[in-house]
Amino acid sequence: MASRIASRLLRRSNATLGLIRSYSHARNYSSQLSALIPIGSQSSKLTRRYYLPNASPYQLWSRSFASDNGDQVEAVVPFMGESVTDGTLANFLKKPGDRVEADEPIAQIETDKVTIDVASPEAGVIEKFIASEGDTVTPGTKVAIISKSAAPAETHVAPSEDSTPKETPPKAEETKPKVEEKSPKAEPPKMQAPKPLPSKTSPTEPQLPPKERERRVPMPRLRKRIANRLKDSQNTFAMLTTFNEVDMTNLMKLRSDYKDEFVTKHGVKLGLMSCFVKAAVTALQNQPIVNAVIDGDDIIYRDYVDISVAVGTSKGLVVPVIRDADNMNFADIEKGINALAKKATEGALSIDEMAGGTFTISNGGVYGSLISTPIINPPQSAILGMHSIVQRPVVVDGNILARPMMYLALTYDHRLIDGREAVYFLRRIKDVVEDPRRLLLDI
Repeated sequence: MASRIASRLLRRSNATLGLIRSYSHARNYSSQLSALIPIGSQSSKLTRRYYLPNASPYQLWSRSFASDNGDQVEAVVPFMGESVTDGTLANFLKKPGDRVEADEPIAQIETDKVTIDVASPEAGVIEKFIASEGDTVTPGTKVAIISKSAAPAETHVAPSEDSTPKETPPKAEETKPKVEEKSPKAEPPKMQAPKPLPSKTSPTEPQLPPKERERRVPMPRLRKRIANRLKDSQNTFAMLTTFNEVDMTNLMKLRSDYKDEFVTKHGVKLGLMSCFVKAAVTALQNQPIVNAVIDGDDIIYRDYVDISVAVGTSKGLVVPVIRDADNMNFADIEKGINALAKKATEGALSIDEMAGGTFTISNGGVYGSLISTPIINPPQSAILGMHSIVQRPVVVDGNILARPMMYLALTYDHRLIDGREAVYFLRRIKDVVEDPRRLLLDI
């Protein structure tokens, strides 16, 4: 009996010793863990993380990141398109302390092609900006921290600004007489001011304007893209320009006769651009080589017509595309041009709306240009330049008459298009514009 009691006591003592050892290990582990995570840290919650291989082309980011209390969210750069990898933070539309609503733009990202807005993921107040203007950002880059419960900071700034100027004027008035008393004593240094040394030392050197009258600013990404594309076009194409002039009398009479009925039926004004687009479509169908493009050692003939229309904006020149212009009538073309021009001025054009295009029309006449030599828009092979309409004396049936005339310019890639095809192409546009009835009769 005594031996059984002794064995039980021995087992209990071993179990107690094991618990003590396990407790010491747990205490040691907890002390190591507390050394890694400081007390009072807000990042004490466990988070789930996903990892991708280093060579994976995909990147993951979240639309917003919440803190422990769920009060703060972070606005990040959105996806900018398949062919756009980064952009420049152009400017902030808001400032710290402003109240923003969900999906309200707070910043603008300028890429090589379009301008993209960074929207607030939730309603709240902007605490601070993480990025700065001019930074190069990629999709997923954090831009701002937004608090969902904070109040706008503008109400607290107003009283401090009102109180400070009230105290400053009397101090300024007290200091003024003191300065006036010392001013007559400061006359000797004024005697040393006139020094005619610069003019005597270098009389033959040109007088350059001072550096203080110059400003150096970084070039926007869109302007860089335009500059590179134009220079690449000059270095790649063997560009040649041919000219012609067109009498706008019949087209302008057609427009004035039916403009009211056209607006009543279609809800859009009848402009000159739609007629030139239709004329370009028929010319491209008659001369398919102008609608083609060189690709390496091959020539790609395109059996569709996508007309690019050059639109000038405050940020630079953009060229949106009218898809399948050969299947459109005058009203569809006018509606498409108006919609694209509105998006271009608002900076809301997408990359898909500017991609592609088989032929470009540029109307410099809206700015008063009389004649010019447009540059080809790669990867196209030709571009038509329209100009201003001017009353000029012309010979009609042996009589000298004043007619509204416009110069047309066609710049083409001479590697692919010969002069004969280019002249026939431009002559076809001239014939259709001077007699629009050819479009109806297809002659």
